[in-house]
Amino acid sequence: MPINDVRNTVLAIANKNNYGYISPQDFNLYAQQSQMDIFEDYFYQYNAQLTKENQRMSGTGYADITKGLIEVIDYFSVTRPLSLSTTPPTLSNVYYLPSQATTGSDYYLMNKVLVYTTLLASGKTTGTSGGNNAIIDANATFITSGVKVGSTVSLVKNGITQYVTVTQVQSENKLVTTDSINSTVVWDALLISYNIYNSSGIQEAEKVTHSKITMLNNSTLTAPSIGYPAYLEEGLILTAFPDSINNMGRVFSQYIRYPYTPKWTYVSITLGEPVFDASQADYQDFELPLSDEPALIAKICKYVGLEIREADVYAFGTEALANEQQTQA
Repeated sequence: MPINDVRNTVLAIANKNNYGYISPQDFNLYAQQSQMDIFEDYFYQYNAQLTKENQRMSGTGYADITKGLIEVIDYFSVTRPLSLSTTPPTLSNVYYLPSQATTGSDYYLMNKVLVYTTLLASGKTTGTSGGNNAIIDANATFITSGVKVGSTVSLVKNGITQYVTVTQVQSENKLVTTDSINSTVVWDALLISYNIYNSSGIQEAEKVTHSKITMLNNSTLTAPSIGYPAYLEEGLILTAFPDSINNMGRVFSQYIRYPYTPKWTYVSITLGEPVFDASQADYQDFELPLSDEPALIAKICKYVGLEIREADVYAFGTEALANEQQTQA
């Protein structure tokens, strides 16, 4: 959703009767808060629609509201490997949850945690490939170890774990792979650590509580295994069980991230008015679908009405938002 279109509409509503001016800084604050309000409401709407489906009050086909909500929420879905913890006290089976510091993407909701069950090979590169997407290790036995086309390779750059896929197994000591997620050849260097997993051997880990994991680990029948892994969360770390799950890239997650912070950017002021400039590095549109534009504008107008102490603007935002919510209900 173009942020400039939203801002122009908000300014038109606020300035219709010369009510006041909203600075770019204030607009960006209201835009961020309004987007978060709508984003979080998706999950409440989803729950409400599931309730209606259970009561047979929801339609199918084009009337399937749940399907539309799933598509919107899935836009924010991310699947990424978790990085091993490197801060004291360092435990072998402790991983970082997704954050700006670890993956560059803060998670809002952890949907599932997955574990590769079969580690095929691991080591460090002993040679370079001259800029090609290759892993060269004179100590490896890739063919004997069962590495095949399609196997998943985990690598680390700047402390962030990344995945690539094997495209050729040229010898016991050399593999060719796809690019990394940021399209840079991060492994064309000496002593780059790697792990290679069977991409078809994946199990979903069960989330457990601190009290439950103690009982599970003390039982020979229910103790987590590589075939039935478990995990618990504490702060921004995730502890995997059994503790043999301690390899770089072995654990990855599918989660819903926060929407990016919207920002209306400008570079100069002409006749007292800021000039919109979408070429700046920190420019960011809204990440909401166009269907939510009326609700977004209404929410921003509510904040604007409070700022300039104008009851008409606030009332417009409140009424428009109530009409939008009534339509959804």
